[in-house]
Amino acid sequence: MNKMSIFSYEVTPLTMAILSNPITDGKVQAVVMEELQEYTVSTTPTKLIDTACRFYGKSLDGLQAGTKNVSNITHKAPIAIDSASGMYFFPTASPINKTCSWLSHTHIQHIQPIDKGSRTEIIFKNEQRIIINVSFGSIQNQIHRTAQFRFSLDNRMRRIQDAISIRDNNKQLDEKNM
Repeated sequence: MNKMSIFSYEVTPLTMAILSNPITDGKVQAVVMEELQEYTVSTTPTKLIDTACRFYGKSLDGLQAGTKNVSNITHKAPIAIDSASGMYFFPTASPINKTCSWLSHTHIQHIQPIDKGSRTEIIFKNEQRIIINVSFGSIQNQIHRTAQFRFSLDNRMRRIQDAISIRDNNKQLDEKNM
């Protein structure tokens, strides 16, 4: 798969990973993996994630604070850019670190340790594979934390939907009894 260089990129439900790629003089660029295409963008992965958050009327800082509120996760917090479309991402390092990449929880099929667990192979649902320089244990922890966050957030949303449903049903009953 060839990589296209583009000026900007909008994260979508097709985005599987935004990887940090060191270039020259300590600078990095983002390599974006989609289901059918790869792109390079002259910015950091975290900057792309923050831009995506802003597209949806949010901010990365705000989503991280929301994650803390929902699940008490404070470090390397997973975020829901748009939960309705399954855009849950987690960082591979502290987001202030230039080497931080972001992985889509929704697209990961399986992970396996490489080099006695010092690196990790990510296998995506479309069978694409990448190897990242992050320990297997760290990635496994991030996947589990993201799953717990998703579960907690989904439960909150379900309770709200149930309350609205009950209210609407009661309103219909009241209207029938009039």
